[in-house]
Amino acid sequence: MSFVKLSASALAIAAVSATAASARDQVAVAGSSTVLPYASIVAEAFGENFDFPTPVVESGGSSAGLKKFCEGVGETTIDVANASRKIREKEIKACAENGVTDIIEVRIGYDGIVFASDINGASFAFTPEDWYKALAAEHFVDGELVANTLSTWDQVNPEFPAQPIAAFIPGTKHGTREVFEEKVILAGCEHGGYMEAMMAAGVDEDTAEEKCMAIRTDGVSVDIDGDYTETLARIESNKDGIGVFGLAFYENNTAKLQVATMSGVTPSVEAIASGEYPVSRPLFFYVKKAHIGVIPGLQEYAEFFVSDAVAGPNGPLAQYGLVSDPELADTQKMIADGVIMGSGS
Repeated sequence: MSFVKLSASALAIAAVSATAASARDQVAVAGSSTVLPYASIVAEAFGENFDFPTPVVESGGSSAGLKKFCEGVGETTIDVANASRKIREKEIKACAENGVTDIIEVRIGYDGIVFASDINGASFAFTPEDWYKALAAEHFVDGELVANTLSTWDQVNPEFPAQPIAAFIPGTKHGTREVFEEKVILAGCEHGGYMEAMMAAGVDEDTAEEKCMAIRTDGVSVDIDGDYTETLARIESNKDGIGVFGLAFYENNTAKLQVATMSGVTPSVEAIASGEYPVSRPLFFYVKKAHIGVIPGLQEYAEFFVSDAVAGPNGPLAQYGLVSDPELADTQKMIADGVIMGSGS
């Protein structure tokens, strides 16, 4: 990869500790497919620049990664879980039940969720309401919920082409799905007045929110359980398809994909950094503190990942599409100090 080697001394990263004689000498990472390319870049650079083996990085989705992370403490369990959302309270509880009580939460930066289609297809200018109308399982019409039967985009919005609705969205094990449901589908339901109408008709708020975010299962919307390469493959085989991607993946596939605007804003690193683009989210990884000092290189890997040279605005992660965190220095100090979630120390 095109990455200038960084000296460990320049990053003030400590040498391997005396506890390095562990049965497992590689840092083990799993989780988010959105974070995967960033973690892979870091792992490769880490292996090139340090006297530790290259960490093993696997995907599988945020939920799957956090589930593995919470299986317990010890060399047979992973050290780091990547996530495109914050860890949930029920996951923290599951971790604690299995002895994983000291967790370090690391925010690496920000990414945008984009809507992209075949490079030679029709162009779209979406709003969240368009996606709610296209993919909601039910619509609230004349005081009742009825099944969504819209089949072409012009039925959603007369300004759109009469193109079949074929959406490829992240499966439920992906953190991106949660963000998509909340910042696009639920937002569209609220902005269009549909949630308010349900509540005015006597539907309680929790049920209305649940109905807003329920996705149709009649084949118009397809869950993608793999990573973004699978979504791209679906679009290549169905030119009417529109997929949900991370900004970085889209920016590395512009020869094949065109991106839609959302609420009048074209997604870009600049638009996400400024907060102008409405569908963005922070990205994280979680470290098992009990493994620091036991698994060789774990502390060094975490510090290297969020160093200025790697995760800063001029680093390789930004070149790939990550929006650098303006509070990166705070994150660096938190890792150096070993601050765990909920402790403040």
